[in-house]
Amino acid sequence: MTPENKSYLGLLLLSISALFLIPVTLAQDLPESTVSARLPDQFQAAFFPQSDLTMPHRPSNPPHKGDSFTPYPPQVPFDVAGYPVAPQNLQLEQVHVYVRHGERTPVGIRLADPPANIPEHWMMCKTARRFKAAVTGFMNANPDTGEVLQTRKVVERRDGRVADGECLLGELTDIGRRSTFSFGRGLRRLYIEKLGFLPDTMQDTKAVYFRTTNIPRTTESLQQIIHGLYPTSKCHPAAIPPILIRNGKDENLIGNTYNCKRLEILLVSFAKAAAEAFNHTLEHLDPKLSKYLDGNPIRIDGKPRASGVLDTVRAAAAHGLIVPPEFEDPRVIDLIERAVVTEWFAGTYLLPPWPTEEVRRLGMGPLMGDMIRKMQHKVEHGDKDSLKILVHSTHDTAIAGLCSTLDVFDEKWPAFTAAITFELFKKSDDSANQSRSPNYPQSFLSFLGKTSPAQHYIRMRYQHKNLILPLCAGSGRHLEGHPEFCTLAAFQERVNELVPSDWDAECLSAGRL
Repeated sequence: MTPENKSYLGLLLLSISALFLIPVTLAQDLPESTVSARLPDQFQAAFFPQSDLTMPHRPSNPPHKGDSFTPYPPQVPFDVAGYPVAPQNLQLEQVHVYVRHGERTPVGIRLADPPANIPEHWMMCKTARRFKAAVTGFMNANPDTGEVLQTRKVVERRDGRVADGECLLGELTDIGRRSTFSFGRGLRRLYIEKLGFLPDTMQDTKAVYFRTTNIPRTTESLQQIIHGLYPTSKCHPAAIPPILIRNGKDENLIGNTYNCKRLEILLVSFAKAAAEAFNHTLEHLDPKLSKYLDGNPIRIDGKPRASGVLDTVRAAAAHGLIVPPEFEDPRVIDLIERAVVTEWFAGTYLLPPWPTEEVRRLGMGPLMGDMIRKMQHKVEHGDKDSLKILVHSTHDTAIAGLCSTLDVFDEKWPAFTAAITFELFKKSDDSANQSRSPNYPQSFLSFLGKTSPAQHYIRMRYQHKNLILPLCAGSGRHLEGHPEFCTLAAFQERVNELVPSDWDAECLSAGRL
């Protein structure tokens, strides 16, 4: 099945070796033994050669000038100008970002034969194909004095032929690198240049946190984002931000079916139910689409699966490649999307008697628990906690899972670089009371050396738009007059319900007893 969860295990082994290699463009300005997330500034001047012109492109590629970038729909550019500044009595304290990786190739070969003719071989990975890796011999084990091995990555086809610039299946492309760099630049323009929330120059790494799944495309996306946020010229030489990666058994940036049998069982049952519910609705598409599928019908559990067809079409469209006109018909693609979204994400948004709450707990509960713990630490320690921005590079399943778990999912497949932000704000009770009553005896409290405890709020944004969380709709559960600002207490109350109390026990095949 196409979306990222099913490919996670297969790519896990490949990523173990891939993560030890660093593109030359990422490493050439650094000490030879250093593995860093930073890119040199001159990288921008030579950003991305053109893709193979023999591929069937649309008449024009996305317009770009300098470091600005306009992606193909349904991808959306980072909207800094449209960012709604919070009320003056709210102070931004911490930002948590969850972003899907950039544009990639399909994870499988589909629709390659006539009449679809979507390329089997994607010549869109010409950037960062040369690598430097820190190596050391047994006689010289000091990492600071190790040698540097230069290599070049080239795809070899089954027949032994090689092609420079060819992509692997599921690989971040040159366009994906550009879009994620642009996302990082958007973060910089917003949180540094517009809001002054982050320091202009990274003197150390105390204010930042960067984490990715153990998959090359998310790791490389995060490297691009970091360079957009803090280019080399804005980093102290000693400020080398670590990229955090967890072992598969500890991963929570996706629903971890690898280490939770119960979650796997539940998701498979939802997929089967979706096939039963939606396959008949896809039947009337067969006369239009079967000719592209070797005569096979399009079905959720078909060959190829509907999710695989959607993945290939969306990946091609995101790179400006020509797709069959039937797949540009909203009546066709919207129906396929609805069926696939139901297959993959209905487990987090269907109503009882479906075990939706259990899927939410096992799928997204651990991740949300991590987030709320970091926010609570910030609340309790204030300025003593220097952490300001946390960027997580993840997959479509995490983006849709978070939205579904909080009941704000739009039931659309998350686009490449689709992002969710959770912003933590602080507001003191003193300012709130003073605004309600001009005669409030503030000076008397100050004379006593007492201050009221601070109130905290969370604002969730998806694709650069505010979301109003249903869990915060009640009176006293959001900032008065601003329903998008959920009280931390209300948000934390819901997260506490979602965090498994005993992960190992709940992940047994039978679930909680």
